[in-house]
Amino acid sequence: MTVSPLVWILTVAAIVGLLLFDYFFHVRTAHTPQLREAAIWSGLYVGIAVLFGLGMLVIGGPTMGSEYFAGYITEKALSVDNLFVFLIIMNSFRVPRENQQKVLLFGIVFSLIARTAFIFLGSALLNTFSWVFYLFGVALLLTAGNMLKPQTEESHSAQNVVVRLSRKVLPTTDYYDGDKLFTIENGKRALTPMMLVMVAIGGTDLLFALDSIPAIFGLTQNVYIVFTATAFSLLGLRQLYFLLDGLLDRLIYLSFGLAAILAFIGAKLILHALHENNLPFINGGEPVDVAEISTGVSLVVIIAVLLITILASLFSTRGRTQTAMAQIRRDAAAYLDAEYTADPDERERIFLRLLAARDHIRALGPGARQQVKNEPELMDLCRRAADSHAAAHADHEIRPSL
Repeated sequence: MTVSPLVWILTVAAIVGLLLFDYFFHVRTAHTPQLREAAIWSGLYVGIAVLFGLGMLVIGGPTMGSEYFAGYITEKALSVDNLFVFLIIMNSFRVPRENQQKVLLFGIVFSLIARTAFIFLGSALLNTFSWVFYLFGVALLLTAGNMLKPQTEESHSAQNVVVRLSRKVLPTTDYYDGDKLFTIENGKRALTPMMLVMVAIGGTDLLFALDSIPAIFGLTQNVYIVFTATAFSLLGLRQLYFLLDGLLDRLIYLSFGLAAILAFIGAKLILHALHENNLPFINGGEPVDVAEISTGVSLVVIIAVLLITILASLFSTRGRTQTAMAQIRRDAAAYLDAEYTADPDERERIFLRLLAARDHIRALGPGARQQVKNEPELMDLCRRAADSHAAAHADHEIRPSL
């Protein structure tokens, strides 16, 4: 099915309109999204994506519809995995809670622009050189292998090459000035950490694009489907970040599921490359008669793998324990950081979550307790946060009587 230029223009205009709406009505004024707000808007964006897919199913037929949904689900799952890295970057830069929305929206816009460029480049390469299918397939198999390596906060660093270079070459400050990208220090214009964190997010987005674009091209070569599935998977990612806050660490098996999916798509690409083969050193330059995996089968496999890995993560004792340890470290650091947020409700929320994580660690049996690393350090962080909380409330009670 050929997509007319008018449909392309209307689609791009709708996506840009949704991004502008997100900025002017949610992000422009700094605030901390509540769980209800994040849930409503996350559901709305997923609903828009599903309605678009149903429309494509009716207008374009079952092939286009199944290709869209397979691509959308895969890209959405990869985006959720990427949120964990965004979380690490923002904690590393100590981004105030109220300003995290702006950083995420910048990351979404930059990612959409970068992936659009990769989509058209990838399409041009695939249409010109059929052997690129081999390249994409091998790249996905290597990515799947890398995903099987243990991923921890220490394995990611927000201080990437561009950030380090920016700090050396350009004047930068160590403090935030609201959500400004530049400020005046000692009479000179300087970059704030807000600009640097956006640079770090942008750098990681480029790496994510190198993984996600070959993956979706393994499910469909229709550029319109690739673009729309990618775009709709990114829309609503900001709200999803706040909705899944506290659950990202819980998805301990998601990376294994994504590795299996990428390996599956990589194998599918290589089978397709063999079917279209024209490389002289493979079968004398003739196509190889191999079975190809249909999009319907791909969709079933993707959904099944994601359901299994997500449910296994949510019901895993190890997952709950790992979540508790990560929450204690992050929530205690955030609560003890006076610049983290000026919202008293947000401070109370993270303090109560910190107590819940502490209670989980304390209630563990002897077997599960072996999974806890540096328990004395974790309990010390909890005590310091509790002392700070008690002092703040005592000060609040004394002030009215003064």
